[in-house]
Amino acid sequence: MRYPNLFAKIGRTEAEIDAKINAAFRAIFEDETERFYFEPDASHGYMLDTGNIDARTEGMSYGMMMAVQMDRRDIFDRLWRFSYDYMLLRSGRHKGYFAWSVKPDGAHNAEGPAPDGEEYFAMALLFAAARWGEGEPPFDYAGQAREILRRCVHQHEMNPDGRAMWDGETKLIRFIPEVDFSDPSYHLPHFYALFAEGCDPADGDFWRAASRASRDYIAGACHPVTGLAPEYAGYDGATKLLFGKAMAFFSDAYRVGMNIGLDAAWFGPTPALTDAARRLQATIANRPELMQTACQLDGTLEGTPVMHPLGLLATTAAASLATGDMDWVRRLWDAAPRRGNRRYYDNCLYFFSLLMCAGRYVNWMDKSPNPS
Repeated sequence: MRYPNLFAKIGRTEAEIDAKINAAFRAIFEDETERFYFEPDASHGYMLDTGNIDARTEGMSYGMMMAVQMDRRDIFDRLWRFSYDYMLLRSGRHKGYFAWSVKPDGAHNAEGPAPDGEEYFAMALLFAAARWGEGEPPFDYAGQAREILRRCVHQHEMNPDGRAMWDGETKLIRFIPEVDFSDPSYHLPHFYALFAEGCDPADGDFWRAASRASRDYIAGACHPVTGLAPEYAGYDGATKLLFGKAMAFFSDAYRVGMNIGLDAAWFGPTPALTDAARRLQATIANRPELMQTACQLDGTLEGTPVMHPLGLLATTAAASLATGDMDWVRRLWDAAPRRGNRRYYDNCLYFFSLLMCAGRYVNWMDKSPNPS
Protein backbone atom coordinates (compact mmCIF):
# COMPACT_ATOMS: atom_id res chain seq x y z
CA MET A 1 0.00 0.00 0.00
CA ARG A 2 1.19 3.51 -0.78
CA TYR A 3 0.36 6.32 1.60
CA PRO A 4 -0.49 9.92 0.66
CA ASN A 5 2.62 12.06 0.16
CA LEU A 6 1.38 15.53 1.03
CA PHE A 7 4.81 17.09 0.61
CA ALA A 8 4.88 15.94 -3.00
CA LYS A 9 1.51 17.62 -3.47
CA ILE A 10 3.06 20.97 -2.49
CA GLY A 11 5.85 20.45 -5.01
CA ARG A 12 8.67 18.99 -2.95
CA THR A 13 10.94 16.41 -4.55
CA GLU A 14 11.85 13.04 -3.07
CA ALA A 15 15.41 14.29 -2.55
CA GLU A 16 14.14 17.31 -0.63
CA ILE A 17 11.85 15.13 1.47
CA ASP A 18 14.70 12.72 2.22
CA ALA A 19 16.87 15.60 3.36
CA LYS A 20 14.12 17.05 5.56
CA ILE A 21 13.41 13.76 7.32
CA ASN A 22 17.08 12.86 7.72
CA ALA A 23 17.85 16.27 9.23
CA ALA A 24 15.07 15.83 11.78
CA PHE A 25 16.30 12.32 12.60
CA ARG A 26 19.85 13.60 13.12
CA ALA A 27 18.56 16.34 15.43
CA ILE A 28 17.05 13.69 17.68
CA PHE A 29 19.61 10.90 17.49
CA GLU A 30 22.97 12.27 16.36
CA ASP A 31 23.52 16.02 16.74
CA GLU A 32 26.02 16.48 19.57
CA THR A 33 24.34 19.60 20.96
CA GLU A 34 20.63 18.97 20.28
CA ARG A 35 20.07 15.20 20.32
CA PHE A 36 18.15 13.58 23.15
CA TYR A 37 19.00 9.96 22.37
CA PHE A 38 21.96 8.68 24.39
CA GLU A 39 23.85 5.38 24.68
CA PRO A 40 25.12 4.86 28.24
CA ASP A 41 26.89 1.59 27.43
CA ALA A 42 27.35 -1.00 24.70
CA SER A 43 23.81 -2.44 24.95
CA HIS A 44 21.41 0.29 26.02
CA GLY A 45 20.00 3.53 24.71
CA TYR A 46 17.46 5.98 26.09
CA MET A 47 15.44 9.02 25.01
CA LEU A 48 15.85 11.90 27.46
CA ASP A 49 12.91 14.16 28.21
CA THR A 50 15.00 17.32 28.12
CA GLY A 51 12.45 19.34 30.05
CA ASN A 52 12.17 16.90 32.95
CA ILE A 53 15.53 15.07 32.74
CA ASP A 54 14.10 11.59 32.77
CA ALA A 55 13.40 8.73 30.39
CA ARG A 56 9.70 8.00 29.90
CA THR A 57 7.86 5.10 28.35
CA GLU A 58 6.32 7.70 26.04
CA GLY A 59 9.71 8.71 24.67
CA MET A 60 11.24 5.24 24.72
CA SER A 61 8.39 3.79 22.71
CA TYR A 62 8.36 6.81 20.40
CA GLY A 63 12.06 6.27 19.77
CA MET A 64 11.43 2.61 18.96
CA MET A 65 8.72 3.59 16.48
CA MET A 66 11.07 6.11 14.87
CA ALA A 67 13.80 3.47 14.64
CA VAL A 68 11.61 0.83 13.00
CA GLN A 69 10.26 3.35 10.52
CA MET A 70 13.82 4.43 9.64
CA ASP A 71 15.16 0.84 9.51
CA ARG A 72 17.55 1.38 12.44
CA ARG A 73 17.44 -1.95 14.24
CA ASP A 74 20.56 -1.03 16.21
CA ILE A 75 18.81 1.91 17.86
CA PHE A 76 15.57 -0.02 18.26
CA ASP A 77 17.27 -2.88 20.12
CA ARG A 78 19.17 -0.53 22.42
CA LEU A 79 15.96 1.30 23.36
CA TRP A 80 14.07 -1.94 23.89
CA ARG A 81 16.92 -3.41 25.96
CA PHE A 82 16.89 -0.33 28.23
CA SER A 83 13.09 -0.52 28.55
CA TYR A 84 13.12 -4.25 29.24
CA ASP A 85 16.03 -4.16 31.70
CA TYR A 86 15.24 -1.00 33.64
CA MET A 87 11.56 -0.11 33.16
CA LEU A 88 9.72 -3.43 33.12
CA LEU A 89 8.00 -3.99 36.48
CA ARG A 90 8.67 -7.54 37.65
CA SER A 91 6.59 -7.66 40.83
CA GLY A 92 3.63 -5.99 42.52
CA ARG A 93 0.22 -5.05 41.19
CA HIS A 94 1.73 -3.54 38.03
CA LYS A 95 3.84 -6.59 37.19
CA GLY A 96 4.31 -6.80 33.43
CA TYR A 97 3.77 -3.09 32.87
CA PHE A 98 6.57 -0.53 32.54
CA ALA A 99 7.53 2.21 35.00
CA TRP A 100 6.54 5.37 33.16
CA SER A 101 9.50 7.47 34.37
CA VAL A 102 13.07 6.52 35.26
CA LYS A 103 16.32 8.37 35.71
CA PRO A 104 18.95 8.13 32.96
CA ASP A 105 20.69 5.43 35.01
CA GLY A 106 17.48 3.38 35.10
CA ALA A 107 16.53 4.12 38.72
CA HIS A 108 12.76 4.45 39.02
CA ASN A 109 11.00 7.75 39.55
CA ALA A 110 7.64 5.93 39.48
CA GLU A 111 6.38 2.42 40.09
CA GLY A 112 3.33 2.66 37.86
CA PRO A 113 2.71 2.78 34.10
CA ALA A 114 1.29 5.24 31.58
CA PRO A 115 -0.75 3.38 28.96
CA ASP A 116 0.38 5.49 26.00
CA GLY A 117 3.82 3.93 26.48
CA GLU A 118 2.48 0.38 26.44
CA GLU A 119 0.46 0.88 23.26
CA TYR A 120 3.44 2.37 21.40
CA PHE A 121 5.74 -0.36 22.70
CA ALA A 122 3.35 -3.02 21.42
CA MET A 123 2.90 -1.41 17.99
CA ALA A 124 6.63 -0.78 17.50
CA LEU A 125 7.42 -4.39 18.47
CA LEU A 126 4.85 -5.81 16.07
CA PHE A 127 6.28 -3.66 13.29
CA ALA A 128 9.80 -4.80 14.17
CA ALA A 129 8.74 -8.43 13.90
CA ALA A 130 7.11 -7.77 10.53
CA ARG A 131 10.05 -5.79 9.17
CA TRP A 132 13.06 -7.62 10.61
CA GLY A 133 11.85 -10.99 11.90
CA GLU A 134 12.22 -12.40 15.39
CA GLY A 135 15.31 -12.72 17.55
CA GLU A 136 16.18 -14.37 20.83
CA PRO A 137 14.42 -13.03 23.96
CA PRO A 138 13.93 -10.22 24.69
CA PHE A 139 14.15 -9.53 20.95
CA ASP A 140 11.33 -11.96 20.15
CA TYR A 141 9.45 -8.84 19.17
CA ALA A 142 5.99 -10.24 18.41
CA GLY A 143 6.04 -12.42 21.53
CA GLN A 144 6.92 -9.41 23.66
CA ALA A 145 4.14 -7.38 22.01
CA ARG A 146 1.60 -10.11 22.72
CA GLU A 147 2.60 -10.19 26.37
CA ILE A 148 2.12 -6.42 26.64
CA LEU A 149 -1.29 -6.62 24.97
CA ARG A 150 -2.26 -9.56 27.19
CA ARG A 151 -1.49 -7.48 30.27
CA CYS A 152 -3.33 -4.44 28.91
CA VAL A 153 -6.56 -6.42 28.71
CA HIS A 154 -6.18 -9.19 31.31
CA GLN A 155 -4.00 -7.75 34.07
CA HIS A 156 -6.56 -8.43 36.79
CA GLU A 157 -6.88 -12.07 35.74
CA MET A 158 -3.09 -12.46 35.62
CA ASN A 159 -2.51 -10.45 38.79
CA PRO A 160 -5.51 -10.14 41.15
CA ASP A 161 -4.16 -6.94 42.72
CA GLY A 162 -3.71 -5.30 39.32
CA ARG A 163 -6.00 -3.54 36.89
CA ALA A 164 -6.24 -3.57 33.11
CA MET A 165 -5.30 -0.53 31.04
CA TRP A 166 -8.54 -0.74 29.05
CA ASP A 167 -12.00 -0.54 30.56
CA GLY A 168 -13.67 -3.84 29.77
CA GLU A 169 -17.16 -2.41 29.35
CA THR A 170 -16.49 0.68 27.22
CA LYS A 171 -13.33 -0.70 25.54
CA LEU A 172 -11.69 2.69 26.20
CA ILE A 173 -8.11 3.20 27.32
CA ARG A 174 -7.64 4.53 30.85
CA PHE A 175 -5.41 7.48 31.67
CA ILE A 176 -3.69 5.20 34.18
CA PRO A 177 -4.95 1.79 35.34
CA GLU A 178 -6.18 3.10 38.69
CA VAL A 179 -8.73 5.58 37.31
CA ASP A 180 -11.95 5.46 35.33
CA PHE A 181 -11.37 8.24 32.82
CA SER A 182 -9.28 8.66 29.73
CA ASP A 183 -6.96 10.89 27.72
CA PRO A 184 -8.24 11.53 24.17
CA SER A 185 -4.70 11.68 22.80
CA TYR A 186 -4.07 8.12 23.97
CA HIS A 187 -6.72 6.84 21.56
CA LEU A 188 -5.08 5.16 18.55
CA PRO A 189 -7.83 3.27 16.70
CA HIS A 190 -5.44 2.52 13.84
CA PHE A 191 -3.10 0.73 16.27
CA TYR A 192 -5.93 -1.26 17.82
CA ALA A 193 -7.06 -2.53 14.42
CA LEU A 194 -3.54 -3.94 14.00
CA PHE A 195 -3.40 -5.24 17.56
CA ALA A 196 -6.39 -7.40 16.58
CA GLU A 197 -4.10 -9.10 14.05
CA GLY A 198 -1.04 -9.44 16.30
CA CYS A 199 -2.58 -10.28 19.68
CA ASP A 200 -3.64 -13.60 21.16
CA PRO A 201 -6.45 -14.83 18.84
CA ALA A 202 -8.97 -14.84 21.68
CA ASP A 203 -8.53 -11.06 22.08
CA GLY A 204 -9.02 -10.09 18.46
CA ASP A 205 -12.66 -9.13 18.94
CA PHE A 206 -11.75 -6.96 21.92
CA TRP A 207 -9.24 -4.92 19.91
CA ARG A 208 -11.59 -4.54 16.95
CA ALA A 209 -14.24 -3.24 19.33
CA ALA A 210 -11.68 -0.93 20.97
CA SER A 211 -10.82 0.50 17.56
CA ARG A 212 -14.45 1.32 16.82
CA ALA A 213 -15.02 2.70 20.33
CA SER A 214 -11.98 4.97 20.10
CA ARG A 215 -13.04 6.51 16.79
CA ASP A 216 -16.41 7.33 18.33
CA TYR A 217 -14.76 8.60 21.51
CA ILE A 218 -12.38 10.98 19.74
CA ALA A 219 -15.22 12.45 17.69
CA GLY A 220 -17.30 12.99 20.82
CA ALA A 221 -14.47 14.51 22.85
CA CYS A 222 -13.62 17.17 20.24
CA HIS A 223 -15.49 20.46 20.65
CA PRO A 224 -18.42 20.71 18.20
CA VAL A 225 -17.38 24.20 17.02
CA THR A 226 -13.60 24.48 17.49
CA GLY A 227 -12.56 20.84 17.07
CA LEU A 228 -10.20 21.19 20.05
CA ALA A 229 -9.83 18.12 22.27
CA PRO A 230 -9.21 18.10 26.03
CA GLU A 231 -6.13 16.62 27.63
CA TYR A 232 -8.24 14.46 29.95
CA ALA A 233 -11.86 13.38 29.69
CA GLY A 234 -14.41 10.99 31.14
CA TYR A 235 -15.61 7.97 29.25
CA ASP A 236 -18.41 10.22 27.96
CA GLY A 237 -15.84 12.62 26.47
CA ALA A 238 -16.57 15.37 29.02
CA THR A 239 -13.51 17.45 29.91
CA LYS A 240 -11.63 16.86 33.15
CA LEU A 241 -9.15 19.41 34.52
CA LEU A 242 -6.30 17.72 36.41
CA PHE A 243 -2.94 18.54 37.99
CA GLY A 244 -3.95 22.10 38.84
CA LYS A 245 -4.38 23.08 35.19
CA ALA A 246 -7.04 25.65 34.37
CA MET A 247 -6.92 25.01 30.60
CA ALA A 248 -8.36 22.05 28.72
CA PHE A 249 -6.48 22.25 25.41
CA PHE A 250 -2.82 21.73 26.26
CA SER A 251 0.19 19.58 25.47
CA ASP A 252 -1.21 16.02 25.52
CA ALA A 253 -4.22 17.08 23.45
CA TYR A 254 -2.09 18.24 20.51
CA ARG A 255 -1.57 14.60 19.51
CA VAL A 256 -5.24 14.11 18.63
CA GLY A 257 -4.89 15.81 15.24
CA MET A 258 -1.89 13.65 14.37
CA ASN A 259 -3.75 10.50 15.41
CA ILE A 260 -6.74 11.39 13.23
CA GLY A 261 -4.39 11.94 10.31
CA LEU A 262 -2.56 8.62 10.62
CA ASP A 263 -5.82 6.72 11.08
CA ALA A 264 -7.05 8.23 7.80
CA ALA A 265 -3.78 7.40 5.99
CA TRP A 266 -3.85 3.74 7.04
CA PHE A 267 -7.55 2.91 7.07
CA GLY A 268 -9.30 5.73 5.22
CA PRO A 269 -11.08 8.77 6.64
CA THR A 270 -13.86 8.57 9.19
CA PRO A 271 -16.30 11.40 8.43
CA ALA A 272 -16.82 12.50 12.04
CA LEU A 273 -13.06 12.58 12.66
CA THR A 274 -12.38 14.43 9.42
CA ASP A 275 -14.96 17.02 10.42
CA ALA A 276 -13.30 17.44 13.83
CA ALA A 277 -9.89 17.82 12.18
CA ARG A 278 -11.24 20.47 9.81
CA ARG A 279 -12.65 22.42 12.73
CA LEU A 280 -9.33 22.12 14.58
CA GLN A 281 -7.31 23.41 11.62
CA ALA A 282 -9.70 26.26 10.90
CA THR A 283 -9.81 27.34 14.54
CA ILE A 284 -6.05 27.56 14.92
CA ALA A 285 -5.56 29.12 11.46
CA ASN A 286 -8.09 31.84 12.30
CA ARG A 287 -6.79 32.33 15.84
CA PRO A 288 -2.97 32.41 15.60
CA GLU A 289 -2.78 33.42 19.25
CA LEU A 290 -3.74 29.82 20.10
CA MET A 291 -0.26 28.82 18.95
CA GLN A 292 1.12 30.86 21.84
CA THR A 293 -1.47 30.83 24.63
CA ALA A 294 -3.35 27.88 26.12
CA CYS A 295 -7.14 27.88 25.97
CA GLN A 296 -10.38 26.20 26.84
CA LEU A 297 -12.11 24.00 24.28
CA ASP A 298 -14.26 26.87 23.07
CA GLY A 299 -11.11 28.87 22.30
CA THR A 300 -11.24 31.15 25.35
CA LEU A 301 -7.67 32.08 26.22
CA GLU A 302 -6.56 30.91 29.64
CA GLY A 303 -3.29 32.85 29.85
CA THR A 304 -0.73 30.07 30.24
CA PRO A 305 1.92 30.08 27.50
CA VAL A 306 1.87 27.13 25.12
CA MET A 307 4.81 24.90 26.07
CA HIS A 308 5.13 23.08 22.76
CA PRO A 309 4.23 25.34 19.81
CA LEU A 310 6.14 23.26 17.26
CA GLY A 311 4.37 20.12 18.41
CA LEU A 312 1.03 21.86 18.02
CA LEU A 313 1.89 23.10 14.54
CA ALA A 314 3.20 19.72 13.42
CA THR A 315 0.30 17.61 14.65
CA THR A 316 -2.26 20.07 13.28
CA ALA A 317 -0.53 19.75 9.91
CA ALA A 318 -0.59 15.94 10.12
CA ALA A 319 -4.38 16.16 10.41
CA SER A 320 -4.26 17.15 6.73
CA LEU A 321 -4.03 13.44 5.92
CA ALA A 322 -7.74 13.47 6.79
CA THR A 323 -8.68 16.96 5.58
CA GLY A 324 -6.39 17.64 2.61
CA ASP A 325 -5.49 21.14 3.88
CA MET A 326 -2.25 21.98 2.06
CA ASP A 327 -1.73 25.32 3.81
CA TRP A 328 -0.96 23.46 7.03
CA VAL A 329 1.35 21.09 5.16
CA ARG A 330 3.31 24.10 3.87
CA ARG A 331 3.58 25.43 7.41
CA LEU A 332 5.02 22.13 8.57
CA TRP A 333 7.48 22.05 5.69
CA ASP A 334 8.75 25.52 6.58
CA ALA A 335 9.28 24.58 10.25
CA ALA A 336 12.59 23.39 11.71
CA PRO A 337 13.36 21.21 14.75
CA ARG A 338 13.12 22.98 18.07
CA ARG A 339 16.21 23.77 20.08
CA GLY A 340 16.60 24.22 23.81
CA ASN A 341 15.48 22.39 26.90
CA ARG A 342 11.88 21.72 25.79
CA ARG A 343 12.85 20.19 22.44
CA TYR A 344 12.07 16.55 23.34
CA TYR A 345 8.27 16.53 23.01
CA ASP A 346 8.14 19.03 20.16
CA ASN A 347 10.70 17.20 18.06
CA CYS A 348 9.10 13.81 18.62
CA LEU A 349 5.77 15.11 17.33
CA TYR A 350 7.52 17.02 14.56
CA PHE A 351 9.36 13.92 13.34
CA PHE A 352 6.26 11.74 13.38
CA SER A 353 4.32 14.41 11.51
CA LEU A 354 7.05 14.67 8.86
CA LEU A 355 6.91 10.92 8.31
CA MET A 356 3.14 11.00 8.07
CA CYS A 357 2.95 13.89 5.62
CA ALA A 358 5.69 12.28 3.49
CA GLY A 359 3.77 9.00 3.29
CA ARG A 360 6.59 7.25 5.14
CA TYR A 361 4.92 6.26 8.40
CA VAL A 362 4.38 2.69 7.26
CA ASN A 363 2.10 -0.04 8.55
CA TRP A 364 4.67 -2.82 8.39
CA MET A 365 1.99 -5.42 9.06
CA ASP A 366 0.40 -4.58 5.73
CA LYS A 367 0.22 -7.75 3.68
CA SER A 368 0.64 -6.03 0.30
CA PRO A 369 3.88 -6.88 -1.56
CA ASN A 370 5.56 -3.53 -0.93
CA PRO A 371 4.06 -1.59 1.99
CA SER A 372 6.66 1.16 1.77
